[in-house]
Amino acid sequence: MNDKIVIDPQICHGKPVIKGTRILVSNILSSLATGDSIEKIISDYPGLKTDDIYAALAFGSEKHLHKS
Repeated sequence: MNDKIVIDPQICHGKPVIKGTRILVSNILSSLATGDSIEKIISDYPGLKTDDIYAALAFGSEKHLHKS
């Protein structure tokens, strides 16, 4: 699993989040899907770094590929 993504039942009901935050991977992916830039997402979530956003993308991609 991605070392920047955490799934812990004690954090956000076990939904994937960026390590050290309560920022849901799904929120990052939704923002990207609606056309937000990386800069906009970092502005909305100041604790995030560019690598965190790429980690969320990789995580989402892995999950999508395993569903097929």
